[in-house]
Amino acid sequence: MTVELEYLTWTALVTALMWAPYILNMIKVRGLLGAVGYPESPKPLAPWARRAKAAHYNAVENLVVFAALVLCANAAGVSNEITVGACAIYFWVRIVHYLVYTFAIPWLRTLAFAVGFGCQVALALQILA
Repeated sequence: MTVELEYLTWTALVTALMWAPYILNMIKVRGLLGAVGYPESPKPLAPWARRAKAAHYNAVENLVVFAALVLCANAAGVSNEITVGACAIYFWVRIVHYLVYTFAIPWLRTLAFAVGFGCQVALALQILA
């Protein structure tokens, strides 16, 4: 497995686990039955949990682009210092993005998102070069 595919795997795994904190808050706020059911007027999540849920959605949306680029690079046999670095940075910056979004740190959230986007652009440029 290439380093890029390994980072894709770790990124997918971390993204798959990001739901856990806000679901635990949902169970705490609504109770187990309210969390697994479809209540008419559900009690709202804590503000941090709403942000964690939004950060998770953002991670899922961006995982689609990241995964497509990593898989295209792999299929094209494109692997170099830039692609490896972009994948490594992307993995860590998505964790940072989730945490700073959840804890409401606005400037760092935007910076983390922009760095992740830059990593996607770097991957695309290496594929198209």
